[in-house]
Amino acid sequence: MNRLTVLAIFLAAAFSAPAFAASYTVSVEPNYPPDQAVQVYQPMLAYLDKATGQHFVLKTYPNYHVYWRDLRAAAPTDFAFEEAHFTDYRINRQHFTPLVRVADPTKFTLLVDNSMVAGGVNGLIGRRIVSMSAPSLGYLLLGELYKNPIAQPEIQSVAATWKDGVEMVFSGETDAAMVPSYIATTYPNLVPLSESREFMGRALSAGPTVPADVRKKVTDAMLVLHKDNSLYDVINELGATQFVPATAAEYAGSERLLRDVFGYSPVPGTAAAAPPPPVPTAAATKPAAPAKKKTGG
Repeated sequence: MNRLTVLAIFLAAAFSAPAFAASYTVSVEPNYPPDQAVQVYQPMLAYLDKATGQHFVLKTYPNYHVYWRDLRAAAPTDFAFEEAHFTDYRINRQHFTPLVRVADPTKFTLLVDNSMVAGGVNGLIGRRIVSMSAPSLGYLLLGELYKNPIAQPEIQSVAATWKDGVEMVFSGETDAAMVPSYIATTYPNLVPLSESREFMGRALSAGPTVPADVRKKVTDAMLVLHKDNSLYDVINELGATQFVPATAAEYAGSERLLRDVFGYSPVPGTAAAAPPPPVPTAAATKPAAPAKKKTGG
């Protein structure tokens, strides 16, 4: 068989073979250790594989310090599922487009047991509060509660997940935990001492290299995710009820939360470069009414 014949066979096979699906990376915040993150997010990615005909690969991080370093360095990723401050940062710096968001707004709750209620938020000054590390949204919102640099709690960034912080309150390893409100509601035996202001729900955004048709397929698939009862566990794992369309305008200004984080530089000439308006905290810091007696952990 001569070379021309071999070349002709090869070309015929190449052009007649079915096209392989493209592969896209999806970055997620390090709210879980990498192994656990796979268990939480892989069902969603498997759903997207089936719904779009593409292939999605989870990109995890060991902690928020590494996440923030790679975000500032614009480490390559095709999609990102993140809270409002990171979403806005990617929109402004890396030209990401938000596709869909969790319908429920994001709020954070400071949880304590009954013994810590009487002192209110100020009663935790000098005491231990556990949170995920900076620049997670929960950690940054603690800074809005405790603005006086000489009247601070001891913030412990030792939890591997948000739920770990709650368990540390039950075990007596810490006095309070800052957690997303959707997690706080699952622990009725603890008291919400303070609740943060609301932010737009977590968004799934796409990088500029993702083709428009793939963006549309992903958007369409996520918008109907809640309609399939067989996929309830997928959406429930994400702490969401459903996804709705998202726009960049909904997240505008959220990156200002990062203004005091090491390595942050505002985009010159933007609103992020100006001092943010004062945030009213009186309602957020008002102690909640004592809850019913704890019945168990």
